[in-house]
Amino acid sequence: MLVIRMQRTGRKGHAMFRVVVQDSRQAPTSGKVVVRLGSYDPHNKTATLDKEKAAFYLEHGAQPSPRVVRLLGSEGVKLPSWVKQPADKERTVRNADKRRSTRPEEPAEEVAEAPAETPATEEAATEEVAETPVAEAAVTAEEDSDSEKEA
Repeated sequence: MLVIRMQRTGRKGHAMFRVVVQDSRQAPTSGKVVVRLGSYDPHNKTATLDKEKAAFYLEHGAQPSPRVVRLLGSEGVKLPSWVKQPADKERTVRNADKRRSTRPEEPAEEVAEAPAETPATEEAATEEVAETPVAEAAVTAEEDSDSEKEA
């Protein structure tokens, strides 16, 4: 039985794939290929396929792998009715409560209010410091005038 699968090529860390028709008993890395249909670059998301050859082998019973079914569908190759489309996986996010996008809005509001209060507190502290020397000066002036009266 023939299968349509992807054969990995390219250097380490930079994969490229060939889309090949191969006997199902052969490993993809064996190199024994019936025909090469095209290639796929996952980094640029570009595919070059011979659509006519792909349609021919699909009509004659070649079984595509789930990844190849998605690739052929995105390239516009008409798939036979017996080819099953892979179901989309439900994507979940681990530790969603740690992500900024899923945190509640309330802590963000408190942070926004806190800097607004800080300058007001500094101004109040400055006013108290400014009043203290004036009060001391007034008390000192009163003591001086009392001491002059006594003398």
